[in-house]
Amino acid sequence: MWEGTQISRFNILTAAVLGAPAHFFFYFIFKYIFHLPYESIELRLMATFFSLSVLIGMHLPEKLKPYFRVYWHIVIIFTLPFIFTVYLLKNDFHDLWLYWEIFMIFVLIAYVPNWLMFLFDLLVGVSAGIIYFILSTPHIQLNPDFNIPLYSIVIFFTVVAGYVFSYGNKRGQIALEKNSALQALAGSIAHEMRNPLGQVRHNLEAIEQNLPGYHPGRPSAPISDYTLDKLYQHVAQSKVSVKRGSQVITMILDEVREKPIDQSTFVYASAAVITQKAIDEYGFESREEREKIMFDRNEDFMFKVGETMYIFVLFNLIMNALYFLKSYPEAKIYISLEKGTQSNKVKVKDTGPGIPPENLDKLFNAYFTSGRKGGTGLGLSYCKRIMRAFGGDINCDSIEGEYTEFILTFPMISDAELQESHDELIAANKALFEKKRILVVDDEQIDRAAVRGVLTELDVIVDEAGNGKEALEKLAGAWYDLVIMNLKMPLMNGYEATERIRKGEAGKEIAMVPIVAYTAAPYYIANSKTKKAGMQGLITKPCLQTELVRQLAGILHDFQMSSAKDLKGKSLLIADDSSFNRIALKTVLEKQGILIDEAVDGMDALKKLESRSFDLVLMDIRMPLADGIETTSRIRRSLNPVMSSVPVIGLSGDSDEGSIDEAIRAGMNDYLVKPVDTKVLLMKINQWVR
Repeated sequence: MWEGTQISRFNILTAAVLGAPAHFFFYFIFKYIFHLPYESIELRLMATFFSLSVLIGMHLPEKLKPYFRVYWHIVIIFTLPFIFTVYLLKNDFHDLWLYWEIFMIFVLIAYVPNWLMFLFDLLVGVSAGIIYFILSTPHIQLNPDFNIPLYSIVIFFTVVAGYVFSYGNKRGQIALEKNSALQALAGSIAHEMRNPLGQVRHNLEAIEQNLPGYHPGRPSAPISDYTLDKLYQHVAQSKVSVKRGSQVITMILDEVREKPIDQSTFVYASAAVITQKAIDEYGFESREEREKIMFDRNEDFMFKVGETMYIFVLFNLIMNALYFLKSYPEAKIYISLEKGTQSNKVKVKDTGPGIPPENLDKLFNAYFTSGRKGGTGLGLSYCKRIMRAFGGDINCDSIEGEYTEFILTFPMISDAELQESHDELIAANKALFEKKRILVVDDEQIDRAAVRGVLTELDVIVDEAGNGKEALEKLAGAWYDLVIMNLKMPLMNGYEATERIRKGEAGKEIAMVPIVAYTAAPYYIANSKTKKAGMQGLITKPCLQTELVRQLAGILHDFQMSSAKDLKGKSLLIADDSSFNRIALKTVLEKQGILIDEAVDGMDALKKLESRSFDLVLMDIRMPLADGIETTSRIRRSLNPVMSSVPVIGLSGDSDEGSIDEAIRAGMNDYLVKPVDTKVLLMKINQWVR
């Protein structure tokens, strides 16, 4: 019934505008002008009322729309097959009502194009009409004088013609809807990408202004620490904008495809910690915008979420609120946590213009926007999907002219559930950490003790240092598998200590020890600096025990993977029609000592593979002459065993499962979505080369 019911705005309007006056006025026309034997003002008024009542379907809230589908069929059955059958029988098969019966069938097909639902509505209506006729007629006397076989043929071809017309109309409607959907999709991506791209441009302009002047043949002016810090911040903000833009594209495509949200990556986390991280990472356009955010983290609680998805929800709510607060300079955004007995909540409230009451029930409908010019209406719809995947929900309360408050509801997490998750995490990573020697470098004794408590449970041998200078002394006298380094410390900070370790001042054998930054600085700002300093990871304070274990395990595992195979001297073919992509990949990979060759399309790649052997191929999916799928298929069919067995990693901007499955079926060993993270790329190359 759900799939076979199509209720468009046009159908509702025609049913009301044509059906209601027709039933009402035909009573007088047939009774007093044509003097037909039977007419009923009661049936006509009921049909008129039913026809007008369908107008409520245009204003129903989302939760009541499934019930309207049932009501729609009741109205259709009563006003068409039931009424027309009753009048046909009551008027003893009058010629006029024989014509009207054919008309009724044609109209019924137009409103109910699904053949199964059409037959259901027709049979129920006709049967009900016959029963009504029998019960309401004391002495039944029917004398049909028309040719029933000939009339049956007319009825049959009416149904066939109606469905041919309906099918053609439906195909045209589908094409129009598809075209409209594609236009909406293109508009959504274009609109949503303007903000992150604008921030990237802003940061690039700021970087350009802070760079020293270029004088060929002469050394450039030195950059001050303040300017260098600003440059790092602009780079970090640009990376966040690019990441957010990629998430927006993924969100829009997933929403259009109705792709299920993967819940396997959900983890237990602190609502206060992740919410603060979202606020820190948001790309505010000015200090004034940042100062509008008031965060109350007093009632912290644990929830199970996908961190990136939850941050996206908050980004969307903050972005919408800031948009509407542009005309309210004194307005604020209050983010608060609320622990409950049945559920926990995160509330995002702004003291802006509010939302009209008639729009509240539609806010989370796809493509609906409330007062935002150029908005796509997809953000809140996707937020709803995310929150329901978390086992919770998102709702909105607003009073126009006073405030708007979005309430994120999360299910309660029991202590037993948290303990079970903790025990599973410890058990899963114990072998990785067992007997490892880890040096914790931090001037805060409380923070060192917290980390020691977590690591001791994993059978780790923990040593401590209070600053960078003390850390160098300890590293010079003993071997460590990993160093956890605070960034801001007296005597010698984490950056300087890491630089000296990498130079071999603590010993050449310890120079490549993995170092993890552990800092209270915002992640997006410190991330670029720590990478440049030679650190392998970054963990922000405060950090839950489970989160600390999970992140350290990932860093330790990645380091082992990346160092398990020396890539120096390995040969790799990059097949991509974009010279920019080839140069970017080549720059990264040659730093690892990899020998790079390039192919500009699929045919060029096949020629190079036939002429020499490679340890691995990075294959773009979209290329001229022969795309990545076709090229990989021909590689796998090659009679040359070396060529046919070479590992191939596909690279594409398309993340849907169909494209990935097609690539794997063609013979690709792996598939990475652009833009590719360098660490992930090197891990994959290590994996397949090995």
